Amino acid sequence: MRAGASLSATFKAGSIHWTCAPTAVLFDLDGTLADTAGDLGGALNQLRMARGLDPLPLEVLRPYASAGARGLIGVGLDIHPGHPEFEPLRQAFLDAYMRCLADTTALFDGMSDLLYELGTRGLKWGVVTNKPHRFTLPVMEGLGLREDAAVIISGDSTAHAKPHPLPLLTACEQLGVAPASVLYVGDDLRDIQAAQAAGMPSAAVEWGYIGHNGEISTWGADVIVAHPMDLLAHLPT
Repeated sequence: MRAGASLSATFKAGSIHWTCAPTAVLFDLDGTLADTAGDLGGALNQLRMARGLDPLPLEVLRPYASAGARGLIGVGLDIHPGHPEFEPLRQAFLDAYMRCLADTTALFDGMSDLLYELGTRGLKWGVVTNKPHRFTLPVMEGLGLREDAAVIISGDSTAHAKPHPLPLLTACEQLGVAPASVLYVGDDLRDIQAAQAAGMPSAAVEWGYIGHNGEISTWGADVIVAHPMDLLAHLPT
């Protein structure tokens, strides 16, 4: 079915009941579109080494990467928002990350093929992330995707970040599409909550940085996928 075509009734593709033909797929960035954990973990380990602590292995830090500075400082230094040291550490973490944000970051296996296939189906794609704008654009540039994305919404692009629906609704407004025609894909409970609040179908991904949000099956996503190309089964052709 041609993207954007109207439908007279709800129909099902895979596990998703669509009320109108899909027009676009929006992705969370960290842990969904791209594997950024190595660079985020590297920034955290710079803080640990500055305190005379040994670096933590990536497998310890990876589950917290989607939570950004808050999650990584929490697990790496046991310092949390509200602690007097948290804000200075957050600024130091962001400064360190800016120096290494494209060192190891890469698309997840299969993601490049998925983006190509979306294009062949006439579907737009974009990114909606809680990552600040000053990091999002260099990461997308490093991935070679900044010009390919139809829309990029960062954590400070709107007045609210996910799980508030405003970033997703803003992306739809910029694309000129209805939220119900857009699939949002993420690896964090906040992603699914934002999609639900925006009236969008949602997909939770098993390859992401899952570990601090409880069992993925409890998030309420319309579908759970294990590989990027699995998403195609839930998008009508």
